[in-house]
Amino acid sequence: MASVDTPAPSAEPTPGLPDYLTDPDAVLRDFEAKWRYGRAPDYSKTRKVYQETKQMSHTAGSLPELVQNLVKNWEVEASFKTSLSDWRTIDPENYSFAINGAEPQSAENMLKVGTYNAIITPNEYYSPEYSDFGSSHKTFKRMMPTFAWEVLEVYSGPPQVAFRWRHWGVMKSDYVGFNNKGEKVTAKAHGGLIDIQGVTVAAVDDKVRLQDVRTWFDPMDMFRQIAPDGVVKKEAITKNLSPDDALDSTQSVEIDQTPRPLQTATLDAGLNDLRHRPDELALKKPNPQNSDGNPSEQSSSSCPFMSS
Repeated sequence: MASVDTPAPSAEPTPGLPDYLTDPDAVLRDFEAKWRYGRAPDYSKTRKVYQETKQMSHTAGSLPELVQNLVKNWEVEASFKTSLSDWRTIDPENYSFAINGAEPQSAENMLKVGTYNAIITPNEYYSPEYSDFGSSHKTFKRMMPTFAWEVLEVYSGPPQVAFRWRHWGVMKSDYVGFNNKGEKVTAKAHGGLIDIQGVTVAAVDDKVRLQDVRTWFDPMDMFRQIAPDGVVKKEAITKNLSPDDALDSTQSVEIDQTPRPLQTATLDAGLNDLRHRPDELALKKPNPQNSDGNPSEQSSSSCPFMSS
């Protein structure tokens, strides 16, 4: 396992702005924080892939770069800091997270179930009901060793930040996860790109910490790219196995499984929502005066969003 190197600051701090806005790796240097695997994770490979394959190059200190850094630091904290008191990127009293118009979730729930399980609804490829924090990260980390994330464009600035993002990686190994029937589903690695996009609207406080976070994206888009022909292998799992042990179980039969249409609000719905709220989306600059694992890297939600 590679050692964890402390990331050097990516740029000189901007006066009046917190470091989690100016440096995507700021919270990785929080040495006193309680980390899930005893120390901060290593994001160096994902950051390298991001630099080599990103679509956008934002100007240092620009609104898109500040938003991008905020979300990347938030993803690290949501995935690996086990105490909410160590999270610097959120307003803990007013924070919530919702996907596709669903009921908002608390930070405590995300800590419990994991970032992947917090953003993916049960479907024929994956279900949070049959996965725990560790197995969910193993499912996606094994498939894609890196899952880079970037902001494509920003529609509005604080206190209501609206932006479109991209999340991408290469399917280097088989996908193995548990579906909504509790069956293990395997899709053979195709070595191709997996690329998803979404829209997020987030309220922030005067320190530019996240409060009400709402994200719209099509979670089935990722699985359609994982198994583009809809052909997977399904396995019956012994019920007394833990999710981690079940990932390595056997007894399989191949099936033809075509994704069902998404039943929740999608990216298009999110974009339409943004277009019909022009008063909220007037572009503003953030006010500097009001701003003040194992240890190997994980791909998130982490996105996820699931950012990395």
